[in-house]
Amino acid sequence: MGHALRAEPRPQFDEDGFLIDPHAWDEEMAEWIARKNGIETLTDAHWWVIRYIRDHYLKFGSLPVARLVCRANHLQRDSIKTLFHGCREAWQVAGLPNPGEEAKAYM
Repeated sequence: MGHALRAEPRPQFDEDGFLIDPHAWDEEMAEWIARKNGIETLTDAHWWVIRYIRDHYLKFGSLPVARLVCRANHLQRDSIKTLFHGCREAWQVAGLPNPGEEAKAYM
């Protein structure tokens, strides 16, 4: 009797569309989340922002300030809104968990 292969568990998202476990994220998932948010292609500028905010979150456990993300990546001050339609979507594409109600108010 053969054993059926179990499908890998799908990453879990909360009710607001944030990934619950940031370690379940990969670049393919980022592209899927981006398309779901109306972003067809992730450019180098997208990836710079994604990697910066992921690195910041994984190191400090907090949401980086958007203007500092832009400055660190040599982007215009409002580039996150231009690239991702907003900070919330950037955070989602980067596969980071829900930052909480207070942080979402600033997104």
